[in-house]
Amino acid sequence: MINIEQYLDTHDFLVYSNKGVSMLPMLKQGRDLMIVRHKRPDERLKKYDVAIYIRPPHSYVLHRIVKVEERGYVFLGDNCENKEPGIREEQVIAVLTAFVHKGKQIDVSNKGYRLYSRFWYYIFPLRMAVRKSKRFTIRILRKLAGRK
Repeated sequence: MINIEQYLDTHDFLVYSNKGVSMLPMLKQGRDLMIVRHKRPDERLKKYDVAIYIRPPHSYVLHRIVKVEERGYVFLGDNCENKEPGIREEQVIAVLTAFVHKGKQIDVSNKGYRLYSRFWYYIFPLRMAVRKSKRFTIRILRKLAGRK
């Protein structure tokens, strides 16, 4: 069986569907497709780029770069709560160039997409506050229901 790195070594790009919910609402499993290209060894990615990196021991993760550090990156899935710091340059193997969302191909240079990626990260603190308050409310409601 061929892995992503081997495939990209011999092809210009890879089109595939994502698995999981970490990149919602941008990418939905079973609906959307991702188009990625091989990351060049000398290439330095930028904040808001979406890339595939290898999380040890050997799982592929597609998340957004939210901070560029001297020796690597901090990643965060659009639907995740925890940032993943310390991802080294050599762990990053591919870069998102476009995606197909609800049947429409969107290039990462698209102005609307670029605005979305910045806005979505900008409201990260607000999204986390809403999630925490929702969990808190559910916990209180369950306790109250258990006392009846």
